Amino acid sequence: MIAQEAKARPINEIAGALGIPEKYIENYGPYKAKIDYRYYNDALKDRPDAKLVLVTAINPTPAGEGKTTVTIGLADALNRLDKKAMIAMREPSLGPVFGVKGGAAGGGYAQVVPMEDINLHFTGDLHAIGAANNLLAAMLDNHIHQGNALRIDTKRITFRRAVDMNDRQLRNIVDGLGGKPDGTIRQDGFDITVASEVMAVFCLANDIMDLKERLARIIVAYDLDGQPVTAGQLKAQGAMAALLKDALKPNLVQSLEGTPAFVHGGPFANIAHGCNSVIATKMGCKLADYMVTEAGFGADLGAEKFVDIKCRMSGLRPNAVVLVATIRALKYNGGVPKADLNNENLEALEKGIPNLLNHIENITTVYHLPAVVAINKFPSDTAAELELVENKCRELGVNVALTDVWGSGGAGGEALAKEVIRLSEGRSTMEFVYDTNLPIKEKIEAIAARVYGADGVEFAPKALKEMKNLESLGYGNLPVCMAKTQYSLTDNAKLLGRPRGFKISIRDITASVGAGFLVALAGDIMKMPGLPKVPAAEKIDVDENGSISGLF
Repeated sequence: MIAQEAKARPINEIAGALGIPEKYIENYGPYKAKIDYRYYNDALKDRPDAKLVLVTAINPTPAGEGKTTVTIGLADALNRLDKKAMIAMREPSLGPVFGVKGGAAGGGYAQVVPMEDINLHFTGDLHAIGAANNLLAAMLDNHIHQGNALRIDTKRITFRRAVDMNDRQLRNIVDGLGGKPDGTIRQDGFDITVASEVMAVFCLANDIMDLKERLARIIVAYDLDGQPVTAGQLKAQGAMAALLKDALKPNLVQSLEGTPAFVHGGPFANIAHGCNSVIATKMGCKLADYMVTEAGFGADLGAEKFVDIKCRMSGLRPNAVVLVATIRALKYNGGVPKADLNNENLEALEKGIPNLLNHIENITTVYHLPAVVAINKFPSDTAAELELVENKCRELGVNVALTDVWGSGGAGGEALAKEVIRLSEGRSTMEFVYDTNLPIKEKIEAIAARVYGADGVEFAPKALKEMKNLESLGYGNLPVCMAKTQYSLTDNAKLLGRPRGFKISIRDITASVGAGFLVALAGDIMKMPGLPKVPAAEKIDVDENGSISGLF
């Protein structure tokens, strides 16, 4: 309701306040626009960079943490303090929108608008990414049907189709059924679009030519000699780039308080790298004094990938990190059922706090970045609970800022904003978790030990075989994208808090050469989620006036 009742400013006013010339603005109605990526090279690249602020969180819980809400509210608060701030965040996937979350555009008085558009079709970017992905899949199977000049081994096809929806029925399928004109019968499957390599490529590309080069490097299969077959060999990259040409332009919208926001690209952080596009982040860094961006899920997933993948490839360096937590979520980590989270429970809070402390230590001692903890305030939080969290954080040299941006918008984030300004004064001393020149096995072991706190890694025979294969093909020096559950520091979603004495299980390694990383599949994580027993879609509706309800 809050978003629907808000009076947004025309998007050209928002763009004008940033100084963006009209020739680079492409309107999609009155409240959203695309900004031509050529603007960066034409006018922005030599400007000084903004202070880059990364917002991350503890491991997510059913209690909710509000990371996106804090991201938006913090930028609003910075503007209230007369700092020119911008937001860069991910586009929501239709999978979570209709599955669990019901939307992903912030909440309360810290939202980006138009909320319904952003959560649904927006400007069509995700559809374009799905189309580019499936064009490549179609060209691959057509090549095999038309004589298979590249001698593709149909048992070693690695590229899958994509759809932006949670649909477990499509995880494993058999296609090509029918007569000879209907293709070659083979086992196939779909990934959700936001877990696809095309999405990762899209978000990590610096410009249209870089995009095209990355697309060409995508490995789609192996030939009968065991050599990789790429999208470039299928001559698919040009047509794929043509489908993505307009999608590559960042989407400009605004918060409820008129803070400019780029919402662009949306890879999952538990199965992809979980960061919005490099193009949007870099452009925003030239248009503002403070660029507030978020990485998906907890600091063990999104933030680690932000550092080890996005920053490594783009040259971006955060000046400060905000770690979002709630008292309720920490009590949940301490073993309290969701129904009882409103009751004071210092004992459970004490048990749950180590999850927060683990993430703080990762940020400050592994990534070597200054951090502040943002406690997203709930009415049920007691003074004793807040004091306990504050004291524990201070022992690690990290301040706590009580934040109420959901209920109060930017005004509820001013304490957090002041701490972020203070932290941002210094130069970034960021360090990567591992050296890419290490063997693949050692890179995975470094993440498991240094970030998750694991005692070691157990590699399945398939994973060991694939590591050996990838290193022999010359891909051993790529960074690693860990595909792991978001709910735990381990690969077991049920182990909450700060587990000790565990090992990470890696069942397979896949190569996303176009994106520029290797994917390590941990535990039972998969690239096509399913809908829950009661999907959010059941509560979403539209009335006779076209007003949507149930999105939040």
